[in-house]
Amino acid sequence: MKKVVFYEKPGAVRDLAQKAALAAADYALDVRDLTAEHWTAAGLRAFFGERPIWEWFDPSAPRAALDAGDPTRMNAQEALVALSVHPELINSPLVRYNGRCAAGLETEELLEFLELDARGHKPSSVRQLPHTWGDSWTGE
Repeated sequence: MKKVVFYEKPGAVRDLAQKAALAAADYALDVRDLTAEHWTAAGLRAFFGERPIWEWFDPSAPRAALDAGDPTRMNAQEALVALSVHPELINSPLVRYNGRCAAGLETEELLEFLELDARGHKPSSVRQLPHTWGDSWTGE
């Protein structure tokens, strides 16, 4: 069985739906609480690839939780420090599979990401990673 490390925010609707989709696709999940992990800036960096910094942040996180500033104005190091201190701001889920990492993917994108083999080859329907997902930061 294919094993995926799945860092979730407990109770997050998107995370629940994705766990169900992965289980239905015959993936074994090692589910971990994203907010209980002791993240470092270096440990988080691998999950975000080349995505714009503002996409690293959960757009539904309360803006009041973001005491470090506006994610659209942060450099990578500032953002990584803010996310390691306030993991509730991370755009979840974070996933690790076959030595590769990703964050904040929608269900279809997550399933496509998992189809990539360890050498980075992909079915023709999968866009090359890393790439950009999401809309602009709202942080309401």
